[in-house]
Amino acid sequence: MNLNTSIKKLIIKHLSIVTLSLTSLSVFGQIFSTAQNPLSVKWNYISAGGFKIIYPQELEKEAQRMANTLPYIYPKIGLGLRQQKTAIPLLLQNRGTVANGFVQLAPKKSEFYVTPPQFFDSQDWLNNLAVHELRHIAQFDKLTGAQVHPFPDLVYFAYFGAGIPTWFFEGDAVVNETALTNSGRGRQPNWIMPYRASILEGKKISYSKAYFGSNKDVTPGYYQTGYLMVSDMKEKYGQFISDSLLGDIRKRPIRLYPFSQSLKKFTKQNSRTYFLSTQNKLAEKWKMQQEKSVTESYESLNKKSALATDYFLPVRLNKNQVLALKESKTDARYFVIINEDKSEQKLFGIGYQEQPWFSLKNDHLVWDEIRYDPRYKQRSYSVICSYNLKTKKFKKLSSKSRLFSPSLSNDGKKIIASKVELSNQFNLVEMDASSGKILKTYSNLENEILQTPSFDQSGNKVAYISVSEKGKSLWLIDGEKKSQLISNSRQQLSRPIFINDKIVFNAHFNGIDNIYSIDPGSKKINALSVSKYGAFNPSETADGKIIFNNYKINGYEIAEAELTEKSVGENNFVDFSAAAEKQENVGNVFDKIPDSTYQVKRYHQALNLFSFHSIIPVIDNEYLFGLELQSNNLLNTMDFYTGAKYHRDLKRFEYTADISYKALYPVFSLLYRNRPKRTFYKAKNAIQQGDWRENYIKLNASVPLSFNARNQNYAFTLNAATSFTQRYMPENMPTGFIRELKFPMEYNFTFNHSVRTTERDIAPKWAQVFRATYNHQPFDKNLKGEILALESFLYFPGLAKNHSFLASFNYQKASGVNQYATEIATVYGYNNILAKSALQNSLLFNYRFPFAFPDWELGPFAYVRNFRAGLFCHYENIGKGTTFNDPKTYGIELNTSVNLLRYQPVVDLGARLVFVNQIYNQNPILEFSFNYSF
Repeated sequence: MNLNTSIKKLIIKHLSIVTLSLTSLSVFGQIFSTAQNPLSVKWNYISAGGFKIIYPQELEKEAQRMANTLPYIYPKIGLGLRQQKTAIPLLLQNRGTVANGFVQLAPKKSEFYVTPPQFFDSQDWLNNLAVHELRHIAQFDKLTGAQVHPFPDLVYFAYFGAGIPTWFFEGDAVVNETALTNSGRGRQPNWIMPYRASILEGKKISYSKAYFGSNKDVTPGYYQTGYLMVSDMKEKYGQFISDSLLGDIRKRPIRLYPFSQSLKKFTKQNSRTYFLSTQNKLAEKWKMQQEKSVTESYESLNKKSALATDYFLPVRLNKNQVLALKESKTDARYFVIINEDKSEQKLFGIGYQEQPWFSLKNDHLVWDEIRYDPRYKQRSYSVICSYNLKTKKFKKLSSKSRLFSPSLSNDGKKIIASKVELSNQFNLVEMDASSGKILKTYSNLENEILQTPSFDQSGNKVAYISVSEKGKSLWLIDGEKKSQLISNSRQQLSRPIFINDKIVFNAHFNGIDNIYSIDPGSKKINALSVSKYGAFNPSETADGKIIFNNYKINGYEIAEAELTEKSVGENNFVDFSAAAEKQENVGNVFDKIPDSTYQVKRYHQALNLFSFHSIIPVIDNEYLFGLELQSNNLLNTMDFYTGAKYHRDLKRFEYTADISYKALYPVFSLLYRNRPKRTFYKAKNAIQQGDWRENYIKLNASVPLSFNARNQNYAFTLNAATSFTQRYMPENMPTGFIRELKFPMEYNFTFNHSVRTTERDIAPKWAQVFRATYNHQPFDKNLKGEILALESFLYFPGLAKNHSFLASFNYQKASGVNQYATEIATVYGYNNILAKSALQNSLLFNYRFPFAFPDWELGPFAYVRNFRAGLFCHYENIGKGTTFNDPKTYGIELNTSVNLLRYQPVVDLGARLVFVNQIYNQNPILEFSFNYSF
């Protein structure tokens, strides 16, 4: 791999670990986006108090609200870091259906994805994003200064990734969001529930495992770990401990483990020992809570698993079978039928969902899942799919829709769902379950966020949850009458359903998430479960019981209980943010937001193509190094890089420029190099050295398309490229030196199909990749030659779960100037084996499998996640004297995934022993590999 590319990728990986994503339970952890919106989106902007709010025209109302909100709350959010002013662009994105938000450098900006998930905090979604992401802005301003500096962004960002653990960034922000509002994730029992269950079950974990996760166990995650540790810091060392830590890191940046050393300076403990002392405190507090709480044990209807495994949303098919959505460390999410003896029958896998969701009535199954635009990945849809358990037929009931949480009527003929418009208008819609046609839209004049609706047994009443800055409410619609049964509560109300004459829902009145019922007439609330760690997602059974999710140490299990009402009980929740809330003394930071109207201006994409942000060093190899100026614009539609490199061996400079325009359906890229070149040639029985310079220009057009449907993913990429080379200033070159290389043509087509994978999968269980490449010289009479290359990679399930078998056959035909080119996959050890003939084809067999998941913490040096092994047998030039008893190379490989020096990127370290066919008289080859991912 080109070292310049390697360095760039390494920097990007480090940047990723401080991509400050706000991630609710239903949101996957997204690093900052490089995707585009369709060119048809029209953008405006508002300037307000240091914020430049850029937004699609449909979001005028939300943009004005944020223009009033952000400058007003930033001084309060930044107070604990002594930051009162900032300057940053902020984009409101409305084309997607995956909720998220982040702050980044290179270029410095923040993005809010305005479509909320169907389960999050008990406050307005954009306010939820603002209170969290503005703390990240304050963190950056503390470390870099609020003023723009001359091109340091990428260097800053890389250093933050290397020097400051992600758990601190996120933990500090979650403490802040909880202390400055009446909501916040720190007040949600289910958010910390997995860690609480582990502690109370006597399963304490290492610092590295809590931070980096595990391929076998449920772990708290760095958001939760950070929240609990930073909360403890603020309680012990005061409101400004985060300011002290970041200030010390800024003053003394060049140290090994800078954060841990600064933490030790102020607390006398490093990161690991502080985590362990916090864990001991948590155990003490949660044991006290457990002693005060009245709980019951529930028998699990699913089989036990030693791995983290979830069975979501159980419903009874009959007295002997249960349907649920299952996922685990070894399986992507799929529908499963669980029999009375706990044996399981897999139905089919589904696509990505914002939260686990389905509805089953009268043998009719519906669910929602995310579908992406083939080209513009900022645009996605939430579509409704259905399956008939009797006819075994699938149907997609909506296309290019923004519909969430579909629920069926009792007869399976109608669907009620939540709909979100591009303007962020929320409505409930009633649909025909057969055709998907919208039959009715329920008005929502207050435009509160609407969640998880459901029909009663008659199909005439609807229960749903609404969310606003005042809190969550439970509503009942009965004909034209709308009643508010629970008003503006900070409870995590979710998923109301009708059972008999009551409405049953999830909440946490006793400090633990449980199932409750409310009488619509009297509005009296009773408990239906008293789980030890958390109970969720009830449904009624034919014999008058409820079946539901009961959380245990390895995930969401299935339990069943009599429909018996109990007292709500006392709230014994442990609020770890109480000290921070008292220190801030703000109440709700969103009280008394101004209501001004700001001037709106058009944001012209054509006038904002460049956003220069960084000068970085680049190192191609030990002989080639230099500096590069980088620009990436705010809408991700154009990238520009230019720089100079010094060739140490040639003692000359190379000048570079690359530009890529990504707003159109094809992606156009233009590359320019002015570079020195050297060659050696034989003349008059001696080896001569020749030098020249050349201008090299390459134009590439690419159409990258990808589709997803249920658990199937498809991708097509078509590339076409040409180039022109002009050589000049030749020194000591032979007669006939070619001065111009005119427009060689390159074509490439790739098709990829795969099924969803899990974190334990080495490769997809089923996947096919086909690639065709053709290069030729149609415009240059002096240079003849072509190459055609065809590649195939077929992945199959192995002998056990998460094992992978790859069969790859590849063919190339080359001539003329391309006769020695290699465009296809080669055998292992290829570069170390003397070739006996030109490469024409290769046949590769690889079998890979994981075999151990130790979760070893090796002091501060490494955290070992897993070990994997592989066997391979590779052939070359089949049909040219090679047989299946005569492979060119074969051997074994061993890999492990680790986190080195407590840094976030996952490093894959590997060794491979390659045995070479005896006819080559080659000793075994030992190869090592080093890769990384985030």
